[in-house]
Amino acid sequence: MRKDVRILLVGEPKVGKTSLIMSLVSEEFPDEVPLRAEEITIPADVTPERVPTHIVDYSEAEQTEEQLFQEISKANVICIVYAVNNKKSIEKVTSHWIPLINDRTDKDSRVPLILVGNKSDLVEHSSMETILPIMNQYQDIETCVECSAKNLKNISELFYYAQKAVLHPTGPLYCPEEKELKPSCIKSLTRIFKVSDLDNDGILNDNELNFFQRTCFNTPLAPQALEDVKNVVRRNMTDGVNDDGLTLKGFLFLHTLFIQRGRHETTWTVLRRFGYDDDLELTQEYLFPMVKIPPDCTTELNHNAYLFLQSVFDKHDKDRDCALSPEEVKDLFKVFPYMPWGPDVNHTVGTNEQGWITYQGYLSQWTLTTYLDVQRSLEYLGYLGYSIIYEQESQAAAITVTRNKRIDLQKKQTQRSVFRCNVLGARGSGKSGFLQAFLGKNLQTQRQIREDHKSFYAISTTYVYGQEKYLLLHEVMPDFDFLSEADLACDVVCLVYDVNNPGSFEYCAKVYKQYFIDSKTPCVMLAAKSDLHEVRQHYSLSPHEFCRKHKLHPPQPFTCSTIEAPSKDIYTRLTTMAMYPHMAQADLKNSTFWLRASVGATVFAVLGFAMYRALLKQR
Repeated sequence: MRKDVRILLVGEPKVGKTSLIMSLVSEEFPDEVPLRAEEITIPADVTPERVPTHIVDYSEAEQTEEQLFQEISKANVICIVYAVNNKKSIEKVTSHWIPLINDRTDKDSRVPLILVGNKSDLVEHSSMETILPIMNQYQDIETCVECSAKNLKNISELFYYAQKAVLHPTGPLYCPEEKELKPSCIKSLTRIFKVSDLDNDGILNDNELNFFQRTCFNTPLAPQALEDVKNVVRRNMTDGVNDDGLTLKGFLFLHTLFIQRGRHETTWTVLRRFGYDDDLELTQEYLFPMVKIPPDCTTELNHNAYLFLQSVFDKHDKDRDCALSPEEVKDLFKVFPYMPWGPDVNHTVGTNEQGWITYQGYLSQWTLTTYLDVQRSLEYLGYLGYSIIYEQESQAAAITVTRNKRIDLQKKQTQRSVFRCNVLGARGSGKSGFLQAFLGKNLQTQRQIREDHKSFYAISTTYVYGQEKYLLLHEVMPDFDFLSEADLACDVVCLVYDVNNPGSFEYCAKVYKQYFIDSKTPCVMLAAKSDLHEVRQHYSLSPHEFCRKHKLHPPQPFTCSTIEAPSKDIYTRLTTMAMYPHMAQADLKNSTFWLRASVGATVFAVLGFAMYRALLKQR
């Protein structure tokens, strides 16, 4: 909502503009009226909306046309004052004042206008008959108020309506000619309905309505009040209530009714609670709350965020197959202004046999987004209504910023859950195959992936000593001279060469010597395509000799040319090295390090799968 409101009063000389302001301030009609009142500021604590309000007078006798134009450009709302006993001043509203204001304001951001009929104490009739056609002709006119500065009639109401026209404008919400909500308002309220429909059955039941009411207005609805609301909808439309709950049509009808009865502040309260600004766009403050990320720290989702995302998954997994079909994904993202996931996501995280994103794959994608681009993750959580459903100040409450990696190294332990492995190697060495194998895809399955659907990332869970962790693999483009800091910043490095290509190992050796020889980042040499014949490499040292010389573990054989899903052992080893870099450095010569990691992972992967199955049964 706006921080303050600026009200400008214009109109013909002698219609009582200055008297209106002075009557408001002193609560009595002034004996002597100056040509123009000084600008006054009403403090926030004495206005109904708790917003400071500036009231500005205009005098043709004292001010130039240029000064008038400046005031028009600064005003948030303009009151065009006429005298109800002066026909000429009424005619000037349409012949002079409205055209002049419209010429001086941008068509897309017109200021709301209020017509003010002063001196109602001097006549017995109302000017409304003359004014109504004018109101119907000009959409910018919010309302018309008849008042008397002399009798103090409707003075405070006039300024309240002016304030309300700025803080709760009708223009963006409602089209008076059509007598219906505007498309942008329908779109915003539809998102609000979908976020509030916690079980996604297309109906707001009593619990959901009560939660919505408490969220927006801080008070639950009494059972009788709930019934009254539903009865109003039932009386006016056939499909507004279904299974004793409010449908989207019924929800939109209620807001139309509020606006038609002059209660548009109710609709604005709802819109603002769900993050919308005056133009019915989600605000930057709502979508992108501040999260400070010091250097060498990473971002992860916390426990509450995962619980929320699980509930979102459950809400959209209609057939309960623990995967999201393309239709279910589309339904999930209906509350977004665009589709955030492209076809590459299906080759970044785990999918089922139909290629649909699994429950674990869905959580993995969220984990990846939060790690790589926390602002994007905050934006997505904003569209889904995380802070509203979980009653948090903002989506920032969903994020954990991990401590500096140097502290982890000093303390020889980490609380992090996500570890990044950068995969480097010459072109054609098997990096992409290594990423896809992590998602359980063998070579035959990988050959079916379209070139434009490929991903440079793969993320899934691994088990290290009984703890479930995420390993994020990133395939780095093989441009030796242009490896950026981002290409090198990771928890573990995997250097991939093709055993069947004699020129493949040289790239790995050069990258290691150039970038990682003095680094504390653990490195693993991967002998990819190990099902093929191993040839002598065109390098001064063989891969085994190179690893021995530089105190690296011997090259790890790997192939994804298997009948079943490729082995996951190497991924567990990489995660273990990322978690315990100090052990990896010390124990690389000791094969028990690998053995402990592999055995521990196998036991807990089986245990984890059993627990996952049990969880699915509960769901």
